[in-house]
Amino acid sequence: MNATEPRRRWWPRSVRARAALAAASTAAVILVSIGWWVHRDVYRQGTQIAEKQAQEQLWALVDQLNEGVVPVRRSAVPYEVVATGRRTAVAFGGGMDDFDPGTRHVLPAPSEARHSGLLTIRPIRIPVRRDYNPRDRFDMAGGTYMVMFADISADELSSDKVAALGVATDATLRVYVVVLPNTAEAITKTTDRLLLRAGLVSLVLIAAVAYFAVRIALRPVEAIRVLTASVTPSDPRERVTVPATGHEITALATTINTTLQRLDNAAAQQRRFVADAAHELRSPLTTLLASLEVALAYPERTDWPAAATTAARQTRRLHALAEDLLLLARLDTRTPIASPETVDLTALASRLTEQYPLTERPLTLTCDSTAPAHAHGNPDEYERLLRNLIDNAARHAAHRIQITIRNQDAWVVLTVHDDGPGVPTKDAERIFERFVRLDDARSRDHGGTGLGLAIARDLAHRHQGTLTLTPRTLGACFQLRLPQAPTPAGK
Repeated sequence: MNATEPRRRWWPRSVRARAALAAASTAAVILVSIGWWVHRDVYRQGTQIAEKQAQEQLWALVDQLNEGVVPVRRSAVPYEVVATGRRTAVAFGGGMDDFDPGTRHVLPAPSEARHSGLLTIRPIRIPVRRDYNPRDRFDMAGGTYMVMFADISADELSSDKVAALGVATDATLRVYVVVLPNTAEAITKTTDRLLLRAGLVSLVLIAAVAYFAVRIALRPVEAIRVLTASVTPSDPRERVTVPATGHEITALATTINTTLQRLDNAAAQQRRFVADAAHELRSPLTTLLASLEVALAYPERTDWPAAATTAARQTRRLHALAEDLLLLARLDTRTPIASPETVDLTALASRLTEQYPLTERPLTLTCDSTAPAHAHGNPDEYERLLRNLIDNAARHAAHRIQITIRNQDAWVVLTVHDDGPGVPTKDAERIFERFVRLDDARSRDHGGTGLGLAIARDLAHRHQGTLTLTPRTLGACFQLRLPQAPTPAGK
């Protein structure tokens, strides 16, 4: 068992489920980030509202004290007014009365005089007192809160106002207002609950939408899979339906159809190749069998040297055809060239020109080159390529075959030109197909197997080159272009 299987036991295998899980996970991360930002922002704004409310309450209290009016205890926010030289609070309310400030004020009296009308805000710890009895759910004792305060100098007030407030004429009054976070926290908790509910519903909806969207999107893929599964090696003609939507599945269907078409073409080419190979093998085998059967039937009348010559000739044809088929099979595998060498095509062509047998007809074979022409590759395969071109030219030439080699820019250009009847323009590419002969009326004993040019082009492509038929007014001219290699050191 794979070591990763236990850890992936709960991971869904369905693409639909995986897409839904991925969409829900991504949405969860996004929603949590947004929720955290909203939580912080709501709390910040709630705190600002509480501070603004406390500040408005503070200035309202200051205005009342400046008018000599003692504020009432009912207040939306806790407050306390203390004065120097006085043990009890001047005024209190909004929850501070739970501390019984009428006996002893809770918040400290001013130790130093401040400018009247100057607002100060700082954190202050509310002391714990034994007489504290909170009558609401908010317990302030022992907590540290932001407290706003402002001072009022009694000597700036009239004697009547000072007397109404019950403080000394030289006293300093300090008005405290406690900024409570309960309002901001309550709003934030309510918002968090709403966000949590909305987030859970959103995750379910997003996962469901993603699941069904992917399910609908994968319907053409399932249809493509079913049709592709029906394709068999014996009948690769089935094609998938291309959706008209123009999205990625359309490209997938088009690619699959193109691949199936290539497979169909390859299968047809293989069947045609096998049929042509069987036909080519049958011809020399039939000739060989007929010759041997006649010789065996009439041994006393048989010219045994002639029969042996015929058998040897047909056997050579079979051997050459078998070698060509094996070489084509090897070239079709596209195996890379092992340890490529640097080959001088000028020297190779010159050697073939000197050694090529011209015994059947009087032909002139010449090689024209101005300098060495080096290319990377296999020397034996280059020799086979040139020999096939020369063999083809020798079968069609009237009197002369010309090999030309030139270095042009970064290429080596080799041409094999004969003065034969030439090739019609419409057949310029067809002659490179396997088992193609344009002169079907000639004797097959002299016409070759029809694989020479196909092998030559495959060898050229194997060495990153090209082999084409170039137009000429007289005869046929085959042009081979190969990448030029640097001249080896010491040459």
